[in-house]
Amino acid sequence: MPKSTGPDLFSDAGRRDRENAAPLAWRMRPTTLDELAGQDHLTGPKGILRNLVEHRLRSAIFYGPAGTGKTTAAGILSRAGRMAFSTLSAVESGASDIRQAAERARQRWGTDGQGTLLFVDEIHRFNKAQQDVLLPYVEDGTIVLVGATTENPWAALNSALISRCLLVEFKALGLSALVSLLNRAWERRRDWWRDGTIDASVLDHIARRSGGDGRLALTILERTAWVADAEDAAGIAMEHLNRVWEDSAHYHDTGGDRHYDITSALIKSIRGSDPDAALYWMGRLLAGGDDPKYLVRRLLVHASEDIGLADSSAMQAASAAWTALNAVGLPEARIPIAHAVLHLALAPKSNSVVAALAKLDGVLARWPNLEVPDHLRDRHYRPDIRAVYQYPHDYPHHFVSQRYLPSELDAVTIYEPSDEGEEREIQRRQTLRHFSDGDENPV
Repeated sequence: MPKSTGPDLFSDAGRRDRENAAPLAWRMRPTTLDELAGQDHLTGPKGILRNLVEHRLRSAIFYGPAGTGKTTAAGILSRAGRMAFSTLSAVESGASDIRQAAERARQRWGTDGQGTLLFVDEIHRFNKAQQDVLLPYVEDGTIVLVGATTENPWAALNSALISRCLLVEFKALGLSALVSLLNRAWERRRDWWRDGTIDASVLDHIARRSGGDGRLALTILERTAWVADAEDAAGIAMEHLNRVWEDSAHYHDTGGDRHYDITSALIKSIRGSDPDAALYWMGRLLAGGDDPKYLVRRLLVHASEDIGLADSSAMQAASAAWTALNAVGLPEARIPIAHAVLHLALAPKSNSVVAALAKLDGVLARWPNLEVPDHLRDRHYRPDIRAVYQYPHDYPHHFVSQRYLPSELDAVTIYEPSDEGEEREIQRRQTLRHFSDGDENPV
């Protein structure tokens, strides 16, 4: 049977069904720069997005708050440039995914003569090595890269990647832009709801409560319409909006920008020793529906990263929260999780563990294959070794001065204790031992 070349009716029907079921924020996405709300500095006559559309597309990093149109603008650029639109999420993708996307782009150039705009969401989640994989493909024009991030690109991205990209800042939507966005959705209500009415103040209240996030504003409007439908109301009233807000005041997309913003705020509040702020952001994550195991895993990491040996019991508190969570679950585990958050926030701070690892990486890169000193070698297979190992427990205070590193590293210090918390005592002991000959072994 010959292969059909006509329209695929089943595919078309499936596409229509999918679009009809899509969230309102997706269905209301602008298709042109003129429809992109709240970014006049980018879309106006002298705006950089307008310039890219009217002249030549270049790789860029879009940065700014959630729900400000970064993904939408990337799609508009790809259509304006008649380019294929390919997407990756840095949360879920790795170096192999980047290479596969680049290879498809290369093939597309060869078979169709068409370029590819590769949109990478949460690009700051790529590590340095993954960001480096992008460089040659951006450099030789295999892809036009558009990365989106809510982080400061100068702090979150490699300088090599930044130097190859335009930096484009998206701003939080102002009140008038949000109202305009909501009005446009309301004018098209028959496409996603029905021909009902709405109280004059509802859209204004939604705009004021959305924090500059257009996606959140449209999500709240859609949910408010659902509440009105559930009550068989003729239209949307403030009482419907208030009910939605009570139910979803803490809502955030647990895989999206706001999730990472709140997580970042929690960690920075712990690092900054602010217990009230740390508890607040912990509460926001849990109330917003985040997996509590995700939260406690972050506490386990930062117990070492930000506190470390200044208070080793911080790691014990985080580990205890993990055990309690797995033993009793929520809501009871909220108490030991809060215990751990407070412990970490109130503990003395030190990043000496992270600093030591950074120095270690440098040492390993420079001296990857130094020989083990003879007196430290395993004697089971080398009974001929004459060098004498001094057993520390045979000496006063269980310490004896002897070489443990190869001589090439005599001038190298990897771990440097801070003067915070328990590390003050570690620092004192290390200082005394460095000055000891080994004859007298001070505590």
